[in-house]
Amino acid sequence: MSKRVLIGSFVGALVIGGAAAGFAMASGPTKPSLENNSARYTAPSGDGAGSFSFTTDVSDDSGVKSLHVLPWPTEWKLDPTERETRDTEEAATCRKTSDETSRCTYTLKVSEAEAAALETGTWKVTALATAEDGDTLFVPSAATFELEH
Repeated sequence: MSKRVLIGSFVGALVIGGAAAGFAMASGPTKPSLENNSARYTAPSGDGAGSFSFTTDVSDDSGVKSLHVLPWPTEWKLDPTERETRDTEEAATCRKTSDETSRCTYTLKVSEAEAAALETGTWKVTALATAEDGDTLFVPSAATFELEH
């Protein structure tokens, strides 16, 4: 085999290998994402309990494993970490809407006595999404809402 054919074959293999590696990197796994975040507080009235809810669409190419949330009044000036959010028992219920996306909703019922003890003003929701492949997305301020008595 001549050197010219051998070098041409080698260069061709490098080009094809480089292109394949580029395509593999371009279609690699993604980190989770949150979209359409909304938080809402409804005060108790009459005989009915109030509630706090947080809803978001969580997406990841491997699917959604869980969403942990931590609502807190901004007046407290908390700075929750990913670990603290993961350790909370406040997990949303996630319903699969496609192979990659789930609609996750966290709801907490609030009695009149509980509502009276809550800080009024602006609250934040910290969120931690975990994908099926173990990737995480920590969002210190996923949403805000106003709490009034």
